[in-house]
Amino acid sequence: MSQMFGAQFSEAFARLPDFLGSHVLVSMVAMALGLGVSLPLAVYALRRPRLRGLLLGAASIIQTVPGLALLTLFYPLLLALSALTEKAFGFGFSALGFLPSVLALALYSMLPILRNAVTGLSGVPQGVHDASYALGLSRRKTFWLVDLPIAMPVVMAGIRTATVWVIGTATLSTPIGQTSLGNYIFAGLQTQNWVFVLFGCFAAAALALIVDRCLAAMEAGVERRDRRTFALGAGGVVIIVLAALAPHFARGQSTYSIGSKTFTEQYILAALLEQRIGAAGLSTSRREGLGSSVIFNALANNEIDAYVEYTGTLWANAMGRTDIKSRADVLAEVGAWVKEKHGITMVGGLGFENAYALAMARKRAEELGIRTIADLARHAPQMKIAGDYEFFARPEWRALKAAYGLNFASQQQMQPEFMYPAAAHGDVDVISAFSSDGLIAKYDLVVLEDPKQALPPYDAILMVSPSRAEDRTFIDALKPLVGKIDVATMREANLRASTGSSPAEVARWLSDRSAKP
Repeated sequence: MSQMFGAQFSEAFARLPDFLGSHVLVSMVAMALGLGVSLPLAVYALRRPRLRGLLLGAASIIQTVPGLALLTLFYPLLLALSALTEKAFGFGFSALGFLPSVLALALYSMLPILRNAVTGLSGVPQGVHDASYALGLSRRKTFWLVDLPIAMPVVMAGIRTATVWVIGTATLSTPIGQTSLGNYIFAGLQTQNWVFVLFGCFAAAALALIVDRCLAAMEAGVERRDRRTFALGAGGVVIIVLAALAPHFARGQSTYSIGSKTFTEQYILAALLEQRIGAAGLSTSRREGLGSSVIFNALANNEIDAYVEYTGTLWANAMGRTDIKSRADVLAEVGAWVKEKHGITMVGGLGFENAYALAMARKRAEELGIRTIADLARHAPQMKIAGDYEFFARPEWRALKAAYGLNFASQQQMQPEFMYPAAAHGDVDVISAFSSDGLIAKYDLVVLEDPKQALPPYDAILMVSPSRAEDRTFIDALKPLVGKIDVATMREANLRASTGSSPAEVARWLSDRSAKP
């Protein structure tokens, strides 16, 4: 056990320069943008009560939007804007990762900066203004030499609050492709690597506290007119930023970007692709924890170069198909569709399905005589079902309900890794499982048969972006994986990851297994 924890800590520290550097970069750029917008607005609105109320109200409303939702909303907006600029001016921009994160975090920073700037500047006594005018100072000079120095302690307090908020919220930027300290948390939750989860939490908290202490010194320096204290605080911030960014930029840009979705199997497969590409002498990086629609759009727009998708996800969600066809037909039609509509190359199927399925604790299913979803339908009104965050909004769920007349007493959303023990312990009766997940065997669950074939096939397929379609070195490095991983092997890989092995370790094991004839 201690050896396992040691390996996990070593891996966490190895990733720290990349994660911390990216986290600091996106946080500081967002703060700079927030300050650059908020302070001029506060000054302009100072003597305009209606505008001031409007700005503070808008900033307050933005603050009520959950951080993850605000970050996620910017991706489709920027994607549409990029398409428009591409069409109108012949160039686009990346809508994944850095840009949406910076814009969302900058908005998140505005309320405390605006509020404190307005409060500080409006709190300057009128008598001070009168005295400065009597000395012959203009309104502009009065602002710079009198108002701003008096208001700065209050303004600095707002900047401190905003900075801590931004650093904390930046951990949520992982699902839209921005590397951050949140990568530890999202990956750790999915793979049950609690060392990663704690490491990410402590690292983000430590960064926020250290930066806050430096800003507190700057605030004290401004309040006491102590330039030395202010310089010490400012120097601390500069040192933190430079120390975090130095290894980040020294590493240089990687050539190939591998994407993954938000569950354990995807982390393993992304590590497997990265290892195969690295073995071919190519430089790689990973964009982990991306949502289903985000990752597909990212591939189509050449913002990542490869990832593993599932035919059923594209068939039901992207293609909007509800008809039932064989695995071979679905595989062929999906491959033709992604190429024709998006220029994406389907290298081939890996050899296993990771299908959506309904699962129950084996003992409970046997007691009730439930073997199929049709059997389940009779008991559903007295049962509770749990699904991952996407399941109940997906067309697969609508298809299941329509085909079998499912009507559960209640439904609940959970992190995928928590659903399996919840079903095993009786906290919920049924879960939306993944057929290749090793946790099915670990918790002694049974997958219910789908006699009406309401769910489409879910072959794991390896896909490459349009810009890499003619890159033979890249594709040839990935081709040996096609057809080499069966469902039993993938279940074993997922089980290994859930019992402490890192995705990289499991990927090496999986690579060895897939290399055998």
